[in-house]
Amino acid sequence: MKKATKKEIAFIKENFIERYRGAETELIYKNLYELLVSVMLSAQCTDKRVNIITPSLFKKYPSTKELLLADLDELKTYINTCSFFNNKAKNLIKMAQVIESEFDGDIPLDEKKLIKLAGVGKKTANVVMIEYTQKNLMAVDTHVFRVSHRLGLSYENTPLKVELELTKKFKDDLYILHQAMVLFGRYICTAKKPKCQECFLSDICKIK
Repeated sequence: MKKATKKEIAFIKENFIERYRGAETELIYKNLYELLVSVMLSAQCTDKRVNIITPSLFKKYPSTKELLLADLDELKTYINTCSFFNNKAKNLIKMAQVIESEFDGDIPLDEKKLIKLAGVGKKTANVVMIEYTQKNLMAVDTHVFRVSHRLGLSYENTPLKVELELTKKFKDDLYILHQAMVLFGRYICTAKKPKCQECFLSDICKIK
């Protein structure tokens, strides 16, 4: 398939920024702790499902101080409708322990430090930084990955390689473009039965 031209990349960027400026994550959170936990839970799980889980979870464990003392089996009962809840429960407790022991309870807004936390990979760290600080970063989830391929922005086969290519091509306003591509992929350029009739980029789509 053909790659997007420089003119097409500029057109894509302009339209995404125009239509999605000000867009935020659909995860519901009140502070950095809740954002981090929600993003950790959202891996291979829908935001809608995470938002159903988190109210009771945050009531029981309102901060890392309570979370680090959580009984593993009890914690699992709060998140057992989430995919991979066994591993996520273990990682949540480990994350809280490190935040309290190494960072005095303050979640670091630093990509390299976030990645060192249990259950926090590069994508999760980038999403947290994008949402909380509007950092000029790109995070590649399944939606961004799919949209990138369909628009010819990248045909790389790993999220990290796609992230690097998007960062190189878009350069700035990455935090807006990340949110734009997530929402565009979630509601228009869907995995099954994409809404091509509603798509404002259909003329330059590479899979027509």
